[in-house]
Amino acid sequence: MGLEVGDILTGKVTGITKFGAFVTVASGQSGLVHISEISHTYVNDVSDHLAVGQEVSVKVIHSETGKLNLSIKAVTPVPPRPSRAHYGSPPQDGGPARRQRQQPDDAPGAGESGQSFEDRLKRFMQDSDNKMSGSKMYADKKGSRRRRS
Repeated sequence: MGLEVGDILTGKVTGITKFGAFVTVASGQSGLVHISEISHTYVNDVSDHLAVGQEVSVKVIHSETGKLNLSIKAVTPVPPRPSRAHYGSPPQDGGPARRQRQQPDDAPGAGESGQSFEDRLKRFMQDSDNKMSGSKMYADKKGSRRRRS
């Protein structure tokens, strides 16, 4: 009796390994249920889901001469996804991706709708130079301490 892809059978778990479980089906053939085909959820340890001697329903997902690849996941219904209410209500303002960025009053671009691009660029360059000179001074002080040692 040849087994074909898509056949749903009942079998008995005969062995458990770290990468899956071996199942013997009614025809006497043995096949492997890979760890990824055991459950719709993450499987860390096969023995948490299956036990030797347990009867399971399996589906043939690949069949070569003498080798069967089986799936338990293919014959079990997909569990419903938890609703959003389970994780808390969604943000009322649309979440961080939809919020407008708040700028302080002295930040470039805040309240400067009347300024030209060149004026805003000039102010940005001045602010940038001030910040860079402060960080360069800090780096020079830090570097001079290392050189003395």
